[in-house]
Amino acid sequence: RRVHIAEHQRGADATAVGSLLLHVPNFLCSLFVVALPSAFLGGFGILLILVWLASGVLVFHRPTESVIARRLLGLSHPLPQERALLEPVWREVTARAGVEADTYELWVEDSDSLNAVAAAGHIVGVTRFAMHQLPNGELAAVLAHELGHHVGGHAWSSLLGHWYALPGRMAWRFLRAFSLVVLAVSRAFSCFGVGIVLLVFGAFALATISSLYGLPLLVLAMPYALAAVGRRAELRADRHAAALGFAPMLAAVLHKMHLAEQRREATAMARRGGVPVRESSLSKLLSSHPDHSTRLHHLQPYLQPRPHQAQPYAQPQPHVPPPSYPRHR
Repeated sequence: RRVHIAEHQRGADATAVGSLLLHVPNFLCSLFVVALPSAFLGGFGILLILVWLASGVLVFHRPTESVIARRLLGLSHPLPQERALLEPVWREVTARAGVEADTYELWVEDSDSLNAVAAAGHIVGVTRFAMHQLPNGELAAVLAHELGHHVGGHAWSSLLGHWYALPGRMAWRFLRAFSLVVLAVSRAFSCFGVGIVLLVFGAFALATISSLYGLPLLVLAMPYALAAVGRRAELRADRHAAALGFAPMLAAVLHKMHLAEQRREATAMARRGGVPVRESSLSKLLSSHPDHSTRLHHLQPYLQPRPHQAQPYAQPQPHVPPPSYPRHR
């Protein structure tokens, strides 16, 4: 019952490549920040740049991944009884994908929400709520979705891009905090001081933009472009799970997640005295996941019954009445 969808255990599809390309402006800004000390440190500064460039391989270093899983993602190793529950489902998923089960490492998050994560080069995490509350078929669909992120290279490419963007982001936060302090001090003296500060920062920004060929302007648009690529990666991971025969189970999981989101919105609306919480257009553009209807729409081709197709953990599907249309005489 194997479904071989890829020759290699891990790859890089168009979404992963696009994510790396979109991180190029962030990488160049970070390189500029890291290279600044080299002007004063000489040969040691060049060594610092080389060490920073080589540090990206730590994304695939398992001990480093363990630190990321524990410290940054809040994950832990599954307990023996949890491993006994997870591993048979995981091996079913990896067997269908033609992937060695031991290529990736299972982790557990102590959370009461329905969620899972694929990170770095080998991390596959799932919440205890999902592990204990979902039937095996739906849990397999969740794990197949996260495996799709790894097979497509989404996990390592996003973390690699984030890692190389850190120096630039730290420098940006420092400059923003510094500018706020300077503006506060200058405002205490006079409006003339504020004008001087704005003139100095404006000249610095203009010089930076002209010397870096407008790359800082591209950095401002990167969050929206990266969010769009992230939404595409989610749809590709959904398609990966569906291609392995888990489309009905994944649709059921998406329905449960949608109901949970509706309950959260209802609770927030009740706290606001019945005023609905409306998401702005910009916040929608920054969303990393497609909306419920979009994901279900892309799953529809896989939800059609196919003859002689193996269905793991088959479960009855809810009956959806067909839409009624006016009859023509």
